[in-house]
Amino acid sequence: MVKASQGYRHRTRKVFRKRIRERGAIPPLSLLLIDYKIGDKVYIVPNPAIHEALPHRRYVGKVGTIIGKRGRAYIVEVYLGNKRKELIVVPEHLRPANISQQSTK
Repeated sequence: MVKASQGYRHRTRKVFRKRIRERGAIPPLSLLLIDYKIGDKVYIVPNPAIHEALPHRRYVGKVGTIIGKRGRAYIVEVYLGNKRKELIVVPEHLRPANISQQSTK
């Protein structure tokens, strides 16, 4: 027998799934137009319809900090235990974590 593939999206059937009323490739424009500043906290919530810069399933639901920008994507710092990771994520996969603090800036 052949060993099963352990690819990048292995075991993601439930994690990368949209709810029935969220179907379609276009994310809301209000989420795409948010301009994140360095130091802002964000949630990593992947949109499975957008494959560009899709974060790995182990980062789903994590809170990260914006530490830079690369093109239109953001460099997000995330901690897994005490290990620091840097992710390159497009805004389709990010949500602001502290809306009340961001609106006062």
